[in-house]
Parts: sequence; structure tokens; C-alpha cells
Amino acid sequence: MQGTSSFVHLHVHTQYSLLDGAIRINHLLDRVRDFGMDAVAITDHGTMFGALEFYLRAVDEGIKPVIGCECYLAPRKLTDKTPQDSKGVSHLILLAENNEGYRNLCKLVSIAKIDGFYHKPRIDKDVLKEYCGGLIALSACLHGEIPGLIGEGKIAEADEAAYFYQELFGENNFFLELQHNGIDIQKKVNAALIDMGNRLSIPLVATNDCHYLDKEDARAHEILLCIQTGKTVKDSSHFKFETDQLYFKSGEEMSSFFAGTPDAIENTGKIAARCNLELDFNTYHFPKFNTSPGQTEEELLADKVREGFERVLIKIKSKNPSVDEDLYRKRLEHEMSVLVSMGFSGYFLIVADFIQYARENNIPVGPGRGSAAGSLVAYSLGITGLDPIEHGLIFERFLNPHRKSMPDIDVDFCINGRDRVLKYVVDQYGEKQVSQIITFGSMKTRAVIRDVGRALDIPLREVDEIAKMIPDVLNISLDEALKQEPRLNELAGQKPEIAELIGICRTLEGLPRHASTHAAGVVIADKPLDEYLPLYSGKNDELVTQYDMKRVEKIGLVKFDFLGLRNLTVIANTLSLISKQGKTPPDMETLALDDPATYRLLSAGDTTGVFQLESKGMKDLLKRVMPENFDDITALVALYRPGPIESGMIDDYVERKHGRRSFEYPVPELEPILKETYGVIVYQEQVMKIAGVLAGYSMAEADDLRKAMGKKIAEIMAAQRERFVSGATANGVSKEEADRLFSLIDKFGGYGFNKSHSAAYALIAYQTAFLKTHYPVEFM
Repeated sequence: MQGTSSFVHLHVHTQYSLLDGAIRINHLLDRVRDFGMDAVAITDHGTMFGALEFYLRAVDEGIKPVIGCECYLAPRKLTDKTPQDSKGVSHLILLAENNEGYRNLCKLVSIAKIDGFYHKPRIDKDVLKEYCGGLIALSACLHGEIPGLIGEGKIAEADEAAYFYQELFGENNFFLELQHNGIDIQKKVNAALIDMGNRLSIPLVATNDCHYLDKEDARAHEILLCIQTGKTVKDSSHFKFETDQLYFKSGEEMSSFFAGTPDAIENTGKIAARCNLELDFNTYHFPKFNTSPGQTEEELLADKVREGFERVLIKIKSKNPSVDEDLYRKRLEHEMSVLVSMGFSGYFLIVADFIQYARENNIPVGPGRGSAAGSLVAYSLGITGLDPIEHGLIFERFLNPHRKSMPDIDVDFCINGRDRVLKYVVDQYGEKQVSQIITFGSMKTRAVIRDVGRALDIPLREVDEIAKMIPDVLNISLDEALKQEPRLNELAGQKPEIAELIGICRTLEGLPRHASTHAAGVVIADKPLDEYLPLYSGKNDELVTQYDMKRVEKIGLVKFDFLGLRNLTVIANTLSLISKQGKTPPDMETLALDDPATYRLLSAGDTTGVFQLESKGMKDLLKRVMPENFDDITALVALYRPGPIESGMIDDYVERKHGRRSFEYPVPELEPILKETYGVIVYQEQVMKIAGVLAGYSMAEADDLRKAMGKKIAEIMAAQRERFVSGATANGVSKEEADRLFSLIDKFGGYGFNKSHSAAYALIAYQTAFLKTHYPVEFM
């Protein structure tokens, strides 16, 4: 690590300047720390894709984050979109000095992507005037308006532009940007900028327009630009920078280059010191649900839940007349008190409302997905289609009062109706307050080999052979592939062009390649979304956040998942065909789950077209298990995963089910919990119940244990072991037996699956199997 540096980089392009910036945020922060710098900015081209990730990581590292953007400025109005308008675009660096600046930067970047996009996302001087508060501006690189005019010898026009920006942003809020990048014309521009600064009393600032981390990465960056433009390095017209100096230089290097203008170095630190952005991660921005005058969301929810519960209670009693009604009412009261105290009444009302819209408009809705099926409130509101008490599902697995986090209700819709539901939500809450969520496609190992090979103009056959040498392992890295496949190193040793290919791939592997719209995520807010984050326009003109799903939730926005499920469409089409033949279609919501013919079909493995059960491996497993009841289907959905397969859990389940392998419960209290899975710990909910029964955990505490088992953090697990053993011994279990039981649930509980999700998807599996059994022609 070098000594502390007064210089701060204020012009940096990360991986989120897609196919242009090659600096990974984690590597950037490592280098900042190594150089003894205490702050750094990111200024990606026309976007803020990485702004929140950068902010959060920098704060965690104790480095001050400066959020900015290198904006594209239209030569005329942003609505002018002719060929001449694409040629005259100039650059301008904008940095958020405070929260007002951040909001204005979000507005500008959103406008650029949604309204001003023409080849590039553009703003114009009119919108800049409207949203300039709280921003510090730098004149940018050689493509900035002022440097560009200087390069053309138009000093008077450059002065005029400088006056405009100085007057717009205010004194000491606009800086003339000096660079030392090895490009010949830059020296002439720097001299003119220094002269301009003296004449017009505009301060200077030194930057380096960083596009890659190390000088040695210049070649990889050239290849990255070829991938972006679809050219090869052998194409004489391929776009490349005229220098290898756009790397992340040390403070000493920068101070040496600008020894004649020390104020330009000092100003970088002064600007960074002024940029104090404090983002709020403690407030949820729930959309407001329309209630009657004088009625609160809590009161409306209570009314709807009460009405809905009385309806589902009739259904529950029709199946089981002796049901313990008091148990249900106490569970409902408990759930309501938790979700109201956590402030989630509006959330449930919103979900129930768009699901009701779907049902009223004949758009099939799934019975549930994820942990929400564990909620009796959700069942009463029609959000889910399973009785959580009948199926042994736990509310705290869905909503833990000990851990304030957003509820997460994922909803499956028929693929033909999902967009109609989304349109309904937009109409209800306003098009500026509803958005879909971004996702990024990255250059994965095989893909980056093909991309780089194409750019290097290596014959396609050779590149394909190398790509096929990558072992077929999920998410394998190039470094790991080189260890596992010696032929790759042999080829690199024999052919310099292959060695270069692999070297460049190691630099570019994993960088984002493109942005797209997440298949399910939707955000609904209480005010226009660009008050919280930047937006952009997706491929089909849909509104999309510029932050990914994790970061959207981090800033308190409410995420909903609208998933399109083909199997719901199949069910709807089958029922329609049955009706058209004059027959009465079965009611999927009241379907008995004990149809012998359906279980015979499943046991025969005749499950092509049956949801979740149609793969070859699952068909083989069905023949081994020979399911006899709904619990068996639920267990199959949970067990058919790599962990349980590799651990031998599936074999244990099969052999025990058929009585070929004996088993005992370590303590009698485990029998009611593990009986349905023949003593095998299949579900996370079983781990939670074991902790509750044996060690006195509340279900909220047990959910913390469940989460800890998933993360396997040694310190937390040690504390949980101590808590479990202490609680179990207090309940009469010996210390040795308690310790052994914790080791058992730690080992197998780590493979445990969410029973709420398994049961909900098992229901769709059963429904499709039933239709295939009794209406094979209509179904297939």
C-alpha cells in the first residue's frame, strides 16, 4: 500500500459502461485502498447501472463514494433525432454533491434513456437547466463540448460554452478538466483550458478518463471495443483508443503529470470532500392502496381477511368437519398482528387486488410460490391456494417478526395474461410509479472465448474447439477450467494467438455484456420512481429500473414478482377444450387430492407434460417412490435436487418408504415432525419444528436458525449450537444427545427445501397429472 494521496479519481468507467469500461467495482476499490486514496467517483457513460452497488461496497470498505455520470449532450434538442444529431453529441461529467444532486442525476439519466435516446442516451441544455441543482460539472474528455471546440480552433465558441456552464452550475461548481493521456491534441487542449481558466476564473481539475485498471489491460480493452462494435482487430476501421494511458493511475503519477498545475490536483480532493451523499436504506416506500374516506389500510385489510377467512373456512370444513376452528382463528390473529405491526397491510392489499383482477378477468393464477403459501392471511385473501395448517406450513418462514425485511410474494400467472395484469397495475398506480427491473447478461466462460476469438479473427472452428474444451460445470471460471483441462494450457503453449486469447478472456470474463428486463420483477412506489433511482426504456419500451433486484430492495422499494407459467396456460386450455365438448370441467380449486388413477399414472412415470415431474431423472424417481398421496409429491419436488441426490437422502427416503430400510427417531418427539418423510429431514420447516419442540425456540428464532444453516457462518452456527443444546437440555434431553441432534439437523437441514414452495408446486403437478389421467386428449 502506498502513502495517503490527496488526488481523487473523478472520471472513471466501470464494467457498467457496457462493453467499454473494463474496471470491476471490487477491483477498483482494492486499488483505491492500495493507492492510499480515501475517495473515488464512478462516471459511467450515460447510465447509473452500477451506482448503488458501488456506493454500498465503497461504504463497506471505508472509502467515500462519489456518484456521477458521463452524460451525452445533444447538439440541439433531445427530441431532434436526425443523423446530424448523432454526430454532434458531446460529453459532460456530472457528480452528485448531495441528495438533491443524486435525485437530479437520476432524473437526467432517466430522461436520457427514455426520451432522449438516439444511438446514445442524451440530455439537452434545457433539461440540464431544470435539473442542475446539487450537481458539480466537469468539462469531460476530448469529446466534451469545450475541448471539442478548442480542438477545432473555435476559442470564442468554447468561451461561450464555458460561460454557459459556469453560469448554470454556479461559481466553483463547474471545472475545466485537464487530462494527460498520451493523445497529441490533448496537450493543445490542456494549454487552452489553462488559459481559459485564468481568463474566465474557472477552476481546473485533473482526471484520467479511466477505462481499465492496469496499463497492460489496454489490449483487452481494444478487444472489448471490437466486441461492442462487431469488428475484428484486423479490420483497419475498427474503433480503438489512440493511447494506452487510460488506466487507473496512482496519485503520485497524476501529481507528477500535473506538477505545473497543482491546483488541478488539489481540486480533486476538494470536490470529493464536498460530495456528501447520504442514501436512506431504512425507509420502505410502499405504494398507497386506495381506501374509503376515513378508513385505514389496516382496517380495510382486517375486513377483507375476515370475509375471506369465513369463505375458506367453509371449504376447510367441507373436507374436515371436525377441524379445530379455534386453532385457525388464533393463527389468523397472530399473523394479522405481525404483519400489521411490521407495516405491511398495504402490501397484502395490493397483491390481493391484482390477483383478484386476474381471477375476475379469467387469467389463471397459481396456488402460490415460495414461502407465502405458509400464510393463512394470504390463503384467506385468495393470494395462495393451499391451507397452510393442513399442510404443516409455517408463517414465520414467510415473515419473521425478528427480522424486518420485505415480504416476498411471488405470483404465477398464465403466460397469456401476465402482461394484462401488469397493465392493470400500471393503470392503478401510475405509469411513473411502476417499473420492471433490470438484469445483466455477463460474458461467461464459453461465451467470452467465442466473443474474444471472433474479435481476434481466430478461425471459428478453432475457437469452437477451445470453447468446447471448457468442462460442462455450472458457473465454472476460466481459471478453474485451465486446472481441469490440461489441453487448454498445452494449446496456449503451442500457439501465441491462443495464449493471447486466453489472457484476454481472463481479463474480460464475467463483465456485463448487455442489460435486459428481468422476467418477473416489478416495482411499485409511492411517488415517481426517478425520485429514488434512475430508469431506462427496455426493448419493448417498457419502463425498467437501472438498478438490479437486490439494489432495488436495498433502497426500500417494494418488489413484486409477476411470473408467467406455461403450465397454468396448459391447464386453462385443457379446461376450455373440455367445456367446448359439452362436458363439465373439474374444479381445480376443490380437486380431491386422493385420486387413485392419478397416483397410478405418477407411479408409472407417465409424466410427460406434468409440471415439475417430466424430466427423465424424475420419471425414474417416480417409479422408485411410487407416490400414494399428496405428501409424497410434495417430498419429490423438494428432494429432486443435487444436494439430496448426492447426499443419499433420496435413497434413504425410497428405502424407508417401502420398508426395506429400518429407521428410528432419535427421540420420540421427532416422530410427529418426521413421520411424513420417513425420518428424513426434507424440509426447512422440519428443522424449525425440531428446534421449537426440542429446544424451546419460538418460530421466529427457528427461522433465524434455518437462515443460519443456509449461510453456514461458523460464528453464528456456534452460537446456534449453544442455544439449541441449552434449550434441549432444559427440556430433559442429555447434552450429548442434544449435541448429536444439532449435528444431524446441521448436516441434513442444510439440504432442506422450503416446504411452502414444494407444496404449492406439488399442487400444480397433481392438477396437471389429474388432467392427463382423466382427459388425456384435451390435455396433450
